[in-house]
Amino acid sequence: MTAMSPIGSRTPCVEFAALFQHRLVEDPAPASAPVEMRRRSLMMTRKAQHLCTQCPVMAQCLYDAVVRFDVAGYAGGATAKQRAEIRVRLGIRVAYENFGSMAGVAAGRRQVDHDEVLRLHNANPEASLETIAVRLGCSLSTVKRHMRQARMAAAVAERAAPEPLPEMAEVLTAYRAIVTDPDDRRPYLA
Repeated sequence: MTAMSPIGSRTPCVEFAALFQHRLVEDPAPASAPVEMRRRSLMMTRKAQHLCTQCPVMAQCLYDAVVRFDVAGYAGGATAKQRAEIRVRLGIRVAYENFGSMAGVAAGRRQVDHDEVLRLHNANPEASLETIAVRLGCSLSTVKRHMRQARMAAAVAERAAPEPLPEMAEVLTAYRAIVTDPDDRRPYLA
């Protein structure tokens, strides 16, 4: 997911950032949406897919978006839903990016410290999360986010050995099986 291709020109996702970051491309219109919205979403997604398949770094971008990072929106020639399907097919899980450290400002306009939330919870295990939020001067959702982050970190620590990463060829094979050319029903990256 590099901004520059090997030949030095800008990649399509950088050149056409408004398309790749458009809400109808990041989150395609549901079947219950009006016909015109679904049509526009499909046209924009096809355009993004076409641009991706012409990109010299598409395979590496796809690999990174499937194996290394759980990015939002359209990346590597696939929607977030398609990348999730590829992960299921390959039996891999990717940790979500931890943006918790950037969120959760206390009443005094300071960041809520993760360790402070855990320390307060451990010191007062009978206290509700709402009580802890009031004591810290932050929202209940901030406390819940920090507690969820601690549970996820504990679950990761319980794993004995890291899962082996799939080879590029395995990701591309799964991609071909899931993402097809809507005009002729053949997989991209043939």
